[in-house]
Amino acid sequence: MELLLILLVLGGGAAYFTSRSNKKKEEEREAARLEDARADARRWIERLGSQVLTISGTDAASTQAIADASERYNAASSAISTADTTKQAELARESALEGMHYMNAARDIMGMTPGPELPPLEGQRKAGKVTERRTIEHDGQTITASPDASDETPNYYPGGTVAGRPVPAGWYSTAWWAPAMMTGMWAASSMFMFSAMFAGMSGVNYGGEEFASGAGEGGDMGDAGDMGDAGGDMGGGEDMGGMEDGGGLFDGFDLGFDF
Repeated sequence: MELLLILLVLGGGAAYFTSRSNKKKEEEREAARLEDARADARRWIERLGSQVLTISGTDAASTQAIADASERYNAASSAISTADTTKQAELARESALEGMHYMNAARDIMGMTPGPELPPLEGQRKAGKVTERRTIEHDGQTITASPDASDETPNYYPGGTVAGRPVPAGWYSTAWWAPAMMTGMWAASSMFMFSAMFAGMSGVNYGGEEFASGAGEGGDMGDAGDMGDAGGDMGGGEDMGGMEDGGGLFDGFDLGFDF
């Protein structure tokens, strides 16, 4: 009996110290992952900052794309300064990477070398892209989508998930996804607008009902689709395509901000 008790005590002690050791090793691995994620995010933030601060737009589309990239830079910088989990650091990286996609779009339409190919954004591939020019009338508003920048379509989106719903990459007459990015919610009529705009388009392989259910989004990045609203300039709204009155599609949402 005494021997059995001794063996139980020794076995329990060994299990306790093994558990402590395993927990410590896991904490060390997580700390290393966090540092790696922070370093990766800061690398993209620094690259984005160097471009935002040294490149200026030459037309409405490139100027708007660089303004959006600058806003993502501010959001990413703010996020990484308080990131204390790997997930938070990854979200900061995603915001900076989105800014780099905006910068590449701006460089391309200005005839500049876009630079090395960028990693895809979360959900970018499944969100699809605009492959033909389309104009629709929705609730008394004219909305145009195009694969190319123009004076009529100066608002770029690189593709991805906004508030849990996919937004195809392309150039638009108005940033129709902006209210959802700001509030985290989509207006009920957005499904009908999506169907009218993208039905049958080769680059978008899902329709309004799938859009409403979140189909086409590429995985769950938590609040990654909403990173764009952090730390940005919430000033004027002159480039929002006359949507300041918030009628129809946006159900009274005030678009008085500067993207």
